[in-house]
Amino acid sequence: MLEKFLTEVLKLAPRQMWGIDQQLYYLTQIFTSFSPKKILASIIAIIELFGLTIFDLPTTPRGQELDLSGYNLVFEDEFNGTELDTEAWKYCNSGVRRGGYRAPSQVEVKDGNCVITAEYLEDGEFGPGWYAGDLALRKWYKQGYFEIRCKANDAGAFWSAFWIMAAHPYEAQYSQGGIGGAELDIFEANCWDDPMSRNAVSQTIHCAGVDGVQEGFQSMLLGFFKGNDIYNEYNTYGLEWTEDEYIFYVNGVETCRSSFGNGTSQVEEEVRVSLEVPDADKLATLDKDSYHSEFVIDYVRIYQK
Repeated sequence: MLEKFLTEVLKLAPRQMWGIDQQLYYLTQIFTSFSPKKILASIIAIIELFGLTIFDLPTTPRGQELDLSGYNLVFEDEFNGTELDTEAWKYCNSGVRRGGYRAPSQVEVKDGNCVITAEYLEDGEFGPGWYAGDLALRKWYKQGYFEIRCKANDAGAFWSAFWIMAAHPYEAQYSQGGIGGAELDIFEANCWDDPMSRNAVSQTIHCAGVDGVQEGFQSMLLGFFKGNDIYNEYNTYGLEWTEDEYIFYVNGVETCRSSFGNGTSQVEEEVRVSLEVPDADKLATLDKDSYHSEFVIDYVRIYQK
């Protein structure tokens, strides 16, 4: 009865309902712990989770620490050369993207990083306009642990992302509620313009055909989770994709877990690193002469059992 009231009357999202469950957990900790330090930490957690429930504010990762026991490193690129390893990577879907373009010219390897740049170009590959870049690994993967260490691009509008995508995640006949493929957004740094959430990232699952629905696609925004000065310092963002669930991480600490849809993807999917181009209306607010923003990637790693 209470759950129905919270979801149907107050219209709380699943992440906000999770926040309520977590508040009850930490409330229990206050009354059962004899450690002042744990009691204080529980009080702080309750206050923060209350902000999630009422205002949909970001939360600090508080789950389990990453444990890679039983996993082996199967792919790693630390970008230590002078150019992109095009045997491992490809420039993905160059051309029109929302209000601008994606082009190989916006990707370079330097100083031990892969740098994807967003800027306005008068002489760009596809003509005058706003440009950024999108990369994909040539090899596709099914299950494992996927991690990036990076600095998200600053200045807003464009946003940094690390994600995994099936061939057809938005069509019910293929996705089958996610078991035939989903889009797994390991992180998107899309909160620059929100002073209350600026140093947080979102984590989301998209698929189609959930519970037999054939029209459109379905999404689960799992939440917004805090990093450490994400535009100026390196942070890690990870996903453990198992047979039964997806477990998301920020800086080696679990943020959330989910098996949204009809179950986890059971097919190989493409690993993507991109600096996303916004819509034309958003781009129209930027200064063409001064805007320059970089997504700096230290490494990408993949582990499998």
